[in-house]
Amino acid sequence: MKKYSEEHQWIDVNEDGSATVGITKYAADELGEITFIELPTVGQALKAKEQLCVVESVKAASDVFMPASGTITEVNTVLDRDPSALNNDPEGIGWICRIDKADPADLAALMDEAAYQAFCKVGE
Repeated sequence: MKKYSEEHQWIDVNEDGSATVGITKYAADELGEITFIELPTVGQALKAKEQLCVVESVKAASDVFMPASGTITEVNTVLDRDPSALNNDPEGIGWICRIDKADPADLAALMDEAAYQAFCKVGE
């Protein structure tokens, strides 16, 4: 089950509650060419809307926020070597981290894909 935040992050939740987190294509396109990402720390517990990491692009540095509370279990080290993966495939190989158990209450407050697409069109 994939959900989206108003801050343009996505979270893909597995049946066991673990999840993968990243930025959307919309966010990647808005940021422009991404040159660096400061990845979160494995073991770090974050609440929804807390700063997950910082992404730097040729345009600016931007904070990325947690879409749902959880503890970081893995980070995508590919991004250390190739931050452009966030531009090339932000909802695939460019994922940022994995968390243990996404908070169900936080997930309920997020948008499904149809609602997120409508949300993005409003901003155009």
